[in-house]
Amino acid sequence: MARKVVRSLPFHRVVMRFAALIGVAAVTGLVASGMAVPFIHLTGVAAKSGAQAIDELPLDIDMGELSQTTRILDVHGKVITTLYDQNRSYKALDQISPNMPKALLAIEDSRFYEHGAMDLKGTLRALLRNSASESGSVQGGSSITQQLVKTTLVYGADTDEERAAATEKSTARKIRELRYAIWLEENHDKDWILERYLNAAYFGDSAYGVQAAAKHYFGVDAADLTWGQASMLAGMVKNPTGYDPTDYPDATVARRNLVLERLAQVGDLPRADAEKLKESELGLNVQDSRNGCFGSSAEFFCDYALQWLLADKSLGETEAERWRLLQTGGLTIRTTLDASFQKAAQRSVSGRVSPTDNAVGALAMVEPGTGNVKALAQSRPMGENRKKGESYLNYLVPKEYGDANGFQAGSTFKVFVGAAAIEKGFPLRQEIPSPAKRTFNQGSFANCPGEGNFSSNPYPVGNSTTSGNKNLYTGTRESVNTFYVRLEQFTGVCAPYALAKKMGVSLTDPAHERVPSFTLGPVDVSPLEMAEAYATFGARGKHCDSRPVTEIVGPDGKTMKEYASSCEQVMRSGTADAMNDILRGVLQPGGFGQRLALGVPSAGKTGTTNSNRAVWFNGYTPKLATASMIAGANYEGKWVSLNGQRLRGGYVASASGSTVAGPMWADAMRAIDGKLGSANFVRPGASVVNGKGVKIPKVEGLSVAKATARLKAAGFKPVVGKRVKSRWKAGTVVGTVPGSRAIKGATVEMLVSKWRG
Repeated sequence: MARKVVRSLPFHRVVMRFAALIGVAAVTGLVASGMAVPFIHLTGVAAKSGAQAIDELPLDIDMGELSQTTRILDVHGKVITTLYDQNRSYKALDQISPNMPKALLAIEDSRFYEHGAMDLKGTLRALLRNSASESGSVQGGSSITQQLVKTTLVYGADTDEERAAATEKSTARKIRELRYAIWLEENHDKDWILERYLNAAYFGDSAYGVQAAAKHYFGVDAADLTWGQASMLAGMVKNPTGYDPTDYPDATVARRNLVLERLAQVGDLPRADAEKLKESELGLNVQDSRNGCFGSSAEFFCDYALQWLLADKSLGETEAERWRLLQTGGLTIRTTLDASFQKAAQRSVSGRVSPTDNAVGALAMVEPGTGNVKALAQSRPMGENRKKGESYLNYLVPKEYGDANGFQAGSTFKVFVGAAAIEKGFPLRQEIPSPAKRTFNQGSFANCPGEGNFSSNPYPVGNSTTSGNKNLYTGTRESVNTFYVRLEQFTGVCAPYALAKKMGVSLTDPAHERVPSFTLGPVDVSPLEMAEAYATFGARGKHCDSRPVTEIVGPDGKTMKEYASSCEQVMRSGTADAMNDILRGVLQPGGFGQRLALGVPSAGKTGTTNSNRAVWFNGYTPKLATASMIAGANYEGKWVSLNGQRLRGGYVASASGSTVAGPMWADAMRAIDGKLGSANFVRPGASVVNGKGVKIPKVEGLSVAKATARLKAAGFKPVVGKRVKSRWKAGTVVGTVPGSRAIKGATVEMLVSKWRG
């Protein structure tokens, strides 16, 4: 039997013959069987290699999930910003105006519902023209299904090689796409393919899918697209850049009119309507789609919320995986931000500190009892233009969320020592001699058990306010340093330090933080930490972790994760009641913050650091705690004194918490006073007011020796105090400090008469 002679064919002839064979295979149904049969007719090494390569391609294609835009909402459901890798919101076919698929099919694939994976006529025409072309150019002819395959391969490419293979202009690519298209047609119905295409297609200007395109170009939902709007969008898929209406309006109009003409030709749109629409303008209403926190109404709250979520390992094993979920998952992130609070906070900060001042203003609001972060505002806007005072540092939050190191807290830390003392039973009105200057022995401060003693080095302390005999009310209202350092001798350093941590202050370096000067606030903290801590008092001792997000909803509308409040009672409610009563005095006549008083019950504490580099006012009501801070900082990143600086053009002679940070706090709180409620603080009970104090025995008129013996017998530590004029005999005791009650073991100062008065 004679053997058939097999000749090797030139490559272009192989391509031409293969194109013809595709047509034959399609007609005879062999394509559906995997395109294996036609290859037995190809001869030559090139043909055999091509057949083998195509046979090795997988039939099925992993369509995966389309990247979708994530929305970040405030507490009332208003969009703060969006996140996306591809700006897309998936819509089902029945959620899209029927005008859109009709316009798309009219211009791209009018026989879509009649043919299989490919439009044989269009494909053969394109392949034959391509084979005759000497320029190497390749024409179209792909069906909607084939285009969907290409789109999927392009957007699913992870490497440059994969992207190049998905976009190469070659017949080989067409064949690969066709093979995948066959699988799609066999495994999905036409409506599914069309819906997927409408959501996958790129419409230019970062708009992926018809919903994003409708919103971007016209400000409408995909369900409301008119014939004219749908025709413009359908015309763009061929060349999204070349037919971008914002850059090339004339070309876009011409392309839209071609789509309208095709709609009339296929009978989907009456000819008269098409002609009328051809004369109309595009009617653009371009809406920019923000991507990320920059430029949003709450830039640094947004940034904090994202960093907070990125720290949640339940959202992915790695931070990269968590970021991909947030950026592409089509999530709805519900936050705690209240737009009215944010507006008030930002206005107050911007009204007091300019972005270009040698200072940073920052204000954080936290809701007692929930930990909900209601607002975060700072004077330096987000960005990198230093001449405009911009910065990407988030000065409001702990370093783990914002990269800034924080600011020394100053006297705002005194509340931790005060609360620790009350927890131990210190009477609220027990007086402590508090001179203008006093040198303490560091060794007299108790450390945590097992941590060793402090050195006996001297620790000099001075007051910048008043002096004299002070109790918790007067010592706090007037922020007396020597009173609080002496009080810390009573509490020890361990208890206040531990309480501050429980109340939300990030303390991680006890060797440098848990020291006798702790009560004067040498530790760097953020405004958010201090707002969270003071919110604990407002919630009667219940501390709640700061929470910027309450819920994540998936693209299917189902809750993916809820973030419940994380709260713990960290002190007796009576202790918090006492601190509230004490701190109310700061805003009352005689207190340093009396000019900051609100129209509702409120409390607070001032703070000023060494060299006046940072000033604070942390104030709160039962409904809201707000930390207000202004710190001197130049654009070399160095801290500077606020004294002598200009803030919003106003000269600062001597900065303090009550005169600089306090007004910023008051501006913000007064702007929302209608939302603060009228709830009052609970007054402390007698047991808390009196503490574990016992009566101090009467020693007036006794000699120092007899008075000492009587006081020791009652359990006190008597010391000889200052000499005073009196009616008593010189050298006798005329009184004590404290005067009536003190906790056992307390130091009682005996006042000694100078002479008879």
